[in-house]
Amino acid sequence: MSMRRVHLKLGGLSCASCVQTIETALKRTPGIAEAAVNFAAQKATVTYDPAVLDLKAIEQAITGVGYEVESEELLLTVHGMGSPHCAQVIEQGVSRLDGVAGVTANFSAGTARVSYHPGIITPAEIKRVIRELGYEAEEKLEGAAALDREREARQREIRRQGTYLAISVPLSLVVMAGTFRDYWVLSSFVPAFLSNNFVLLLLTAPIVLGPGRQFVVNSWNGLRHGVTDMNLLYATGIGAAFLIAVLNTFWPDAGFGGEKAVFYESAALLTAFIILGRFLEALTRGRTSEAIRKLMSLQPKIARVRRDGQDREIPADEVLQGDLVLVRPGERIPVDGVVREGYSAVDESMLTGESLPVEKQAGDEVIGGTMNKTGAFTFEATKVGRETALAQIIQLVETAQASKAPIQKLADWVAGHFILGVHALALAVFVFWFFAGYQLFFDPSSRFILSPAALGSIGVFGFSLLLSITVLIISCPCAVGLATPSAMMAGTGKGAEHGVLFKGADAIEATAKLHAVIFDKTGTLTRGEPSVTDVVPVGGVARDEVLRLAAVAEKHSEHPLGEAIVRGAEAAGLPVRAAESFQAIPGHGVEAEAEGRKVLLGNRRLMAERVVDAGPLLPIAERLEDEGKTAMFVAVDGRAAGVIAVADTLKPYSTEAVRLLRRMGLEVAMITGDNLRTAAAIARQVGITRVLAEVLPEEKAAQVRALQAEGKRVAMVGDGINDAPALAAADVGVAIGSGTDVAKETGHVILIKDDLRDVVVAMQIGRRTMRKVRENLFWAFIYNLAGIPIGAGLLYPFFKVVVSPELAAFFMATSSVSVTLNTLLLKRYRPSIAAIRVEGGARIPAPTPGLAGSGR
Repeated sequence: MSMRRVHLKLGGLSCASCVQTIETALKRTPGIAEAAVNFAAQKATVTYDPAVLDLKAIEQAITGVGYEVESEELLLTVHGMGSPHCAQVIEQGVSRLDGVAGVTANFSAGTARVSYHPGIITPAEIKRVIRELGYEAEEKLEGAAALDREREARQREIRRQGTYLAISVPLSLVVMAGTFRDYWVLSSFVPAFLSNNFVLLLLTAPIVLGPGRQFVVNSWNGLRHGVTDMNLLYATGIGAAFLIAVLNTFWPDAGFGGEKAVFYESAALLTAFIILGRFLEALTRGRTSEAIRKLMSLQPKIARVRRDGQDREIPADEVLQGDLVLVRPGERIPVDGVVREGYSAVDESMLTGESLPVEKQAGDEVIGGTMNKTGAFTFEATKVGRETALAQIIQLVETAQASKAPIQKLADWVAGHFILGVHALALAVFVFWFFAGYQLFFDPSSRFILSPAALGSIGVFGFSLLLSITVLIISCPCAVGLATPSAMMAGTGKGAEHGVLFKGADAIEATAKLHAVIFDKTGTLTRGEPSVTDVVPVGGVARDEVLRLAAVAEKHSEHPLGEAIVRGAEAAGLPVRAAESFQAIPGHGVEAEAEGRKVLLGNRRLMAERVVDAGPLLPIAERLEDEGKTAMFVAVDGRAAGVIAVADTLKPYSTEAVRLLRRMGLEVAMITGDNLRTAAAIARQVGITRVLAEVLPEEKAAQVRALQAEGKRVAMVGDGINDAPALAAADVGVAIGSGTDVAKETGHVILIKDDLRDVVVAMQIGRRTMRKVRENLFWAFIYNLAGIPIGAGLLYPFFKVVVSPELAAFFMATSSVSVTLNTLLLKRYRPSIAAIRVEGGARIPAPTPGLAGSGR
């Protein structure tokens, strides 16, 4: 069975328990294997069997419980339609595509309007199908073409709730003034007719039946499919208060508390405060995903390409692999590629976090979405569409934001199963106060908190109902459900800002719990290629002469150490001519004749075989080898000339990264295939005390598991090439220096730059994000743990005060908004390394690269 996974943008989610409603509806649908909904991201990830159901059925399952599946809209100009039938052909062809929700082609206007789900299909694929049908299609660029759809949807919700707020708040204040006319100085300016119950009914009805109607409709949609959500709490609380008030207005002797037990102000203010909470949440919710919108805004709409000798502007999503793309100063680079001609400096800060522009010349890679600063250049497109680094980064961040951390399971369980429990509790509260509590503890002079009104002769039914409504409202678990996903979204976005990509919320949580970090040596701590580190001449021969003659001897060598000597000489500006004769001596070195002189380059055995006195060279070689370097002897015309040391050099900031990790309380280890002597020398240079040496690549995963067996949570940092098994075995696999191939990397965390300090950045962001999660959950749970007993009247026997339903609604709204605002503080957070990197690291200069064993 071939399963398919889709990501759908949702609309209509108003609280955390909506997650449980949608997930329950989806999981009950035959053919759906897995469903996960993220409230903060407003997205659903669904794994389903396309042989059993299609996308329409999934949409129906979601819309059936009162929510929307939002789609993007694509407006195309279509050329080549010769008759109305052509419009029908386009409609039929495009509507068959997976991910297309609807299509309308207009022959007269020459347009096609397509509604589609961006997580399944792209505009480029839709346009390609239209071309395959025999027509030409291009995006109809309008002023609104670049609008962010998510922001637009959020603005619609803000306007909707804002309108409701504008209706409910003024009317609620009038109702409250009429209800409390006999208190304070209100009687001096509030007309007497406003305190009439029938007038209060006329004022409250538009609030309950207008703005408050959304809660009834949404709760009914859920109940029809056997699920409950927060709307049911609201509808029950508002409906009960309003219904009892109406009954006591028309039939005061019916036994529901009498004409004094009219709760119009409770129904009105309850509605107003709940809508206020939703309005504030709509204002703040989208800001946690601002980083992803910033990334999306980097995608240029237009590209300038050279085809058939002519320069033309085309939509950026139509650039093909192999196209030559021209970029002018101040323009964004449309796709990934390699510079063919020209020179410039490119600002890559939004993708990599690197503050200084990076110089680019022929042969250098450029990344789509980065900003060209100074010069103009032409590059060849190598990755386009979904293959570009920016598209992959956006996809990874979106996937991470749609995922759930293990810690969220508790919150989701609470939010999902809380509703019926709260109703049962509210019923129990009503029963207790109705049959026992009122007679035992009621005092007519008692008051509501922050209210001048005495409860007076409210009656047993009215008092019991008030407390049960308060319990319904004050126990809203929205803050609990919002605590984790909002922080995770902010954390993944913050990571993306600094070139750190978390593949899921579980990766953030695991990163925050680490005890140990293992670094692979070659290619991770070190550059992965040998280079000349020392040239020590003897016998009066000049240093440059020793290096030049050694390079001449190795000119035709294919050995990595020989190639390193040739590169070292060329980097020093020394002329490296070809030798007249050259002979490789396996296991010993090389022998060459250059410029009429015999040159030997190799180990001790070669010197002994050629009867060269290597005595002066031995102490030098031993010292260099103790430092983890490979020492090679040089002799010219039978006499010792010097020693050349070659080693794999440490990357910049390796030592600093290790020091910072240890300062964070993490144990740092190194794993390598080198012998213990060489490995220990490298470890000393970077400050690592635990060395796992002589480990074959296939044994690295076993070493990771051995460390885990000690009870430690382990991160493995590697270059992702031959470390895949170890990265997968670790609690957190960190792939470093992935550049433009982020989607292909194995690991839970991907670092775009080849900078080991980003390991520290990942740890710091992970810890700060989980700190926010814990803070959010603490305040959310404390609110419920304290609010429910107070709302149920637990303190009434002692203090003779109760929480009114409208005040409970205000507290409920405050709790959700406070959680979101606390999460938004993550936007201001800067990892310590990011602060150090001011002006490209001007505060702390890059350390001189250390030396490491060759590992060969």
